Amino acid sequence: MHIFLDTANIDQIRQATKLGVISGVTTNPTLVAKEATADYEMVVKTICAIVSGSVSAEVLAEEADAMMEEARVKASWAPNVAVKIPVTAAGLEATSVLSQENIAVNMTLCFSVNQALLAARAGASYTSPFVGRLDDIGHDGMQLVQDIVEVYQQYDLKTKVIAASIRHPLHCVVAARAGAHIATVTYDVLMQMINHPLTDIGISRFLADWKKVSPK
Repeated sequence: MHIFLDTANIDQIRQATKLGVISGVTTNPTLVAKEATADYEMVVKTICAIVSGSVSAEVLAEEADAMMEEARVKASWAPNVAVKIPVTAAGLEATSVLSQENIAVNMTLCFSVNQALLAARAGASYTSPFVGRLDDIGHDGMQLVQDIVEVYQQYDLKTKVIAASIRHPLHCVVAARAGAHIATVTYDVLMQMINHPLTDIGISRFLADWKKVSPK
């Protein structure tokens, strides 16, 4: 399972990239707005210069023609841009055209197997089921991820499943077990994935033992 970073914070992306574990980045208008900038293009181009893998940039239009127009512009920003489009009737129409133009589409805000199946049939490169948001309303978000993966495998569909709206490290473990191709996580969750108290204790013990025998 690949790990994408879900942020528009350039410093976080640079730091995470140094770890050698990040394969891509997902952004959205909310994340860009958190960085106190309205220059989406500048943010995405900067990220694409740092990360060689897929970088998702979301459209704001709601009508199919406008989605396609906006998607073509965003896709021109860098060769590794994937355009995020919501799973709606207009989004499916736009995706079916854009996929024929070899523009990678990440169909976002997916909350059902039906939506995921339609996204794949429309030619989406990625489908993003939002795990945390389903959990918030009492549904099993990770079960949806597993169900989508199984359907895609059953029919040999090439669309990759991105477990999105990850809230904690356990989500990542379950996503990997469910067969998700990608989990997109915040920087905080990435750091939590690294840390373990037994690792810290082990390091402290090794250092303490070495100090007992090492020359002063």
